[in-house]
Parts: sequence; C-alpha cells; structure tokens
Amino acid sequence: MSHDILWAPWRMAYIKSEQDDVLEPVETLPGGDPSCFICQAVVDTANDQKRLVIGRTDTTITLLNKYPYNNGHLLVAPRRHVNRLEALTPEETATIMSELTYWTNRLESKMNAEGFNIGLNLGRVAGAGLPGHLHWHIVPRWSGDANFITTIGSAKSIPQALEAAWELLTR
Repeated sequence: MSHDILWAPWRMAYIKSEQDDVLEPVETLPGGDPSCFICQAVVDTANDQKRLVIGRTDTTITLLNKYPYNNGHLLVAPRRHVNRLEALTPEETATIMSELTYWTNRLESKMNAEGFNIGLNLGRVAGAGLPGHLHWHIVPRWSGDANFITTIGSAKSIPQALEAAWELLTR
C-alpha cells in the first residue's frame, strides 16, 4: 500500500513555538480565571499577535482559534469570565451578535469565505473545550474544503499559517 505524503514545512515553526514561546501568565480581571487563555488575552494587550487576538470591544474579545477546524477559525467571547448565557448582560449579548456579524463579513471579504458554521458549545458534554468561558466559533467554509484526507486519514489539512491569518484579518 503506498501513501501520499502531505508536506507542510511551515508547520514546524508553529510546533516549536508552542514549546519555546510560552507567554508569562498575567493577572486577570476580577472574576477571571488565571488558567483561562481568553482571560489572559483580555488583559495582555501587549501580546495580541502572540495570543492571536484580532479584535476587542469594551465587552468582547475576538481571537483566532489556536487549533482551527479551517483557515480563519475565530472565537468571539465576552471579556468577562462567564459560563452561562443568562449571566451575560444585554450589552454583552448585543455586542457578541454584532461582532459575529462583523467578523463573518470580514472573513467573507478578506478570505473569500463562501459560507460559515457559527456556534456555541455550552458545557463540556456539548463539546466545550473551555467550559468556564463562553465563546462562539466562526468557522469559514469553502466549496470542497472537506477533502479526502478527513475521510481516509483522520486528518485535516489547514493551508494557512496562523500568523498569516492574523496579518490578513488585522490589516
């Protein structure tokens, strides 16, 4: 049985950066969780690119997903560390919806996305990898983006580096 080889040499910098480029923890906002990467990103404005932050409002933060399902996979979250929908203020709820709309339009214009999966995993049993801090996923989609590798190799090919996506979406 022969195998095709998928070369992705640009990924080595990403792999090594996870080990060599660990950011120092910072003090979070009151009520924040020091182990929460979103709470850390909220206060560490000097390291937006390293923390993959691409947008901020008074009540929300938007980041590239460090482990994306597709190019440009974003997380939109309230700045406050909350894990229940009813804990959101009306302003936070409205701003989250506004940010989901803004970033969907930005991904469409900057990355030529043809569609989107947008959602929230509420609770660990629903798939939330970070159940303590609400965050919505925006996953841009393109015709044919689910290639054969996903089906036969239990792998997904992401053709764009996180740094390149950060540059594209913040300019």
